[in-house]
Amino acid sequence: MNPGMIKKLQQMQKDMMKAQKELEASTFYGTAGGGAVKVEFNGAKEMQTVTIDPEAFNTDDLDMLQDTVVAAVNDCMKKIDEETQETMGQFSQGLGGMPGMF
Repeated sequence: MNPGMIKKLQQMQKDMMKAQKELEASTFYGTAGGGAVKVEFNGAKEMQTVTIDPEAFNTDDLDMLQDTVVAAVNDCMKKIDEETQETMGQFSQGLGGMPGMF
């Protein structure tokens, strides 16, 4: 491999690491039940908060509340995955023409 290509790959690796750190530092939100349940995650998929509108549920609605929390978490995870794919996908596109890469 020529030195120019090695430099390009090293720069791409640095850019990928920077993008990954930025993603992990990002905040993502998911909602369900028309906003009755809101969750907040960081880009490393660690839940930061869960907020439940107390007026949206009563004690008889425990099953619905649990299902709504799961839906909100899944909504947020989908957003993290989409942003990660969009952000990191740019790097794999740049390697598409190189044999043995991705």
